Amino acid sequence: MRVPQKTRYALRAVFELAKHFGGGPIKVAQIAKAQAIPARFLEVILNQLKQGGHIDSKRGKMGGYFLVHAPKTVTVGDVMRFMQGPIRGVGCYLDDSSDTCSLLGECVFVPMWEKVRQAISGVCDGTTFQDLVEQEQQGRQRRGPSYSI
Repeated sequence: MRVPQKTRYALRAVFELAKHFGGGPIKVAQIAKAQAIPARFLEVILNQLKQGGHIDSKRGKMGGYFLVHAPKTVTVGDVMRFMQGPIRGVGCYLDDSSDTCSLLGECVFVPMWEKVRQAISGVCDGTTFQDLVEQEQQGRQRRGPSYSI
């Protein structure tokens, strides 16, 4: 499965907004810095997410972007499908390229590739942004505070 860079950036942007859910709008620069996303590219992605109803924005000095729905109700699959369309499998039978397999329609691997696609969709649809926020928090707790010398 290939996840385009734009989709990965969108997922990271929504994740950053999920971490700050309920705390007010977050500025583009803050999201960009925290998630290592080029700010100009991030603005385009945030506008797309806004048009899709996933996030909203507030103008002004205290403005920025924020999630519309609670992180526990938004899944990775929701954002992926919005950004790139259906979650695709890894099989050549799903590939849009002009390189068509000569076994298309008779390939023994097709059922297996479909199971892989279903498993990927299941993981993405079963993972909320709240799950990811909690996972990050647990990771920090296990590592303990970081000290610089």
